[in-house]
Amino acid sequence: MSHARAIHLSRRGLLAAGGAVGLGVALAACGEDKGKAKDGGSGSTAAKSGPWTFKDDRGKTVKLDKVPANIVAFTGVGAALYDYGVQVKGVFGPTTTTGGKPDVQAGDMDVSKVTVLGNAWGQFNVEKYAALAPDVLITTMFDDAGTLWYVPEQSTKQIAELAPSVGISVYDRQITQPLQRMWDLAESLGADMKAAKVTDAKKRFEAAAARLRAAAKAKPHLKVMAGSASDQLFYVSGTHLSIDLEYFKALGVNFVEPPESAKKQGGGWYESLSWENVDKYQADIIMMDDRSSAIQPADITKPTWKKLPAVKAGQVIARSPEPILSYDKCVPLLTSLAEALEKAKKVS
Repeated sequence: MSHARAIHLSRRGLLAAGGAVGLGVALAACGEDKGKAKDGGSGSTAAKSGPWTFKDDRGKTVKLDKVPANIVAFTGVGAALYDYGVQVKGVFGPTTTTGGKPDVQAGDMDVSKVTVLGNAWGQFNVEKYAALAPDVLITTMFDDAGTLWYVPEQSTKQIAELAPSVGISVYDRQITQPLQRMWDLAESLGADMKAAKVTDAKKRFEAAAARLRAAAKAKPHLKVMAGSASDQLFYVSGTHLSIDLEYFKALGVNFVEPPESAKKQGGGWYESLSWENVDKYQADIIMMDDRSSAIQPADITKPTWKKLPAVKAGQVIARSPEPILSYDKCVPLLTSLAEALEKAKKVS
């Protein structure tokens, strides 16, 4: 839930909003143009020993004498690069749970083999970062101002002085665009994009997309709602701005769409509802935010939640508002929604 340029949302609202992004607070700035993502230089195909350049989604080009070895990244970016065989040295963002297990945003990455610079919003140990002698910092961006996600505003200048940064936009576009950008980035970093594991994942993604399109076409009457839960509020996301929901909608999925006026306080990402009004929208399937910052469906005790037709019918599935941008990790997002549509009954 970033909001375009400098709108400040409440911490809890931002962290829980289900079509928004991240653990809450307001986004600052760093810029990228929607048009730039399409031509956004796929980066170089430099040999590991040669010079490295990569043009990010702000239109900024990073040039180094050699391919970066000491990479520091937002946790989800590190997880995506890991799927392509690129190991980062340090991460920042939700990495481990309170029990010490990998956070959902860490994917398959071995969190014991990376230096965690911060595990929550606002945490970023600059001293540890400097000690890693970083070659480059890589993260996502959730607004059109180019804010580097999870880089604390108060430390931005210090962090920028230690290494150049690369920003991949995940704002107001379909997920296929940032997936391709992450592919390009991994390739430029020396990943083997012809490896069977990599090419197979892309084929599975394409097959899963075809399956979801078919499921949506077969049941156009089913309404899907994207939600997120906090203790005080329930958030309903619109499809606009979110890379996953924009893509699912393009495949034909029929979503609940809060009006723009209702999403105003959520920076255009979501509408906030009190639990008493959680039944404002009729839905046959509910997709719930799977991030550790949100209350999970099994832990929601609100009576009004339990009375919702989709909840009573067991038609609630997980959603990843901050998808790990590898084809392997995006396949389940498509598959779970396709399965839900195939099995669901009209209950609204």
